[in-house]
Amino acid sequence: MEEALKQKNINIVKVVLYGPESSGKTTLAKHLARHYNTVWAPEFAREYLQDKWNNERKTCENSDLLPIAIGQMKLENELALKADKLLICDTDLLVTKIYSEEYYGGYVHPDLDKAAIANKYDLYLLTYIDTPWEEDDLRDRPDQRLEMFNAFEAGLKKHNRPYIILKGEKKERLQLAISEIDKILKALPNLHSYHSKK
Repeated sequence: MEEALKQKNINIVKVVLYGPESSGKTTLAKHLARHYNTVWAPEFAREYLQDKWNNERKTCENSDLLPIAIGQMKLENELALKADKLLICDTDLLVTKIYSEEYYGGYVHPDLDKAAIANKYDLYLLTYIDTPWEEDDLRDRPDQRLEMFNAFEAGLKKHNRPYIILKGEKKERLQLAISEIDKILKALPNLHSYHSKK
């Protein structure tokens, strides 16, 4: 179980899009991957929970969080091997941990809790809630976006994660994210590039 939640040790920069629902994470992940000519790891939970909703008309339950976390790490580890110096992650296990705490009375499965704290990323891009709410089958807290944002930021502070807050229009957010990522890439010149292995 623990092994399935661990990151592979690959010499690349990992950046996480992190924040409440409907705050522009996926859009930004795609734009950043395109800008850096690399791959991005989508949110495994979206497909997993959409399939569950389509087949059972049920939303996320506490028992879903561990399979989601395992699926997310499998996806991230596979795509990290294809990344060109940088992997953009649309989520991470800390997000799953925060959701577990907020939705299930503070409970987090011990394996998820341990892995969420142990796995490391170079930068978190915390997306603010100044984007329009877009409703879908899975999103369910349009009136608690600020509370969720605060919970996410508190998680970053508690676990001493490097982060910046992204606000404003898409272009503004993208430019700030690129500026911060460029600083990290310049400081780490000897990163893994899958292009060199083709």
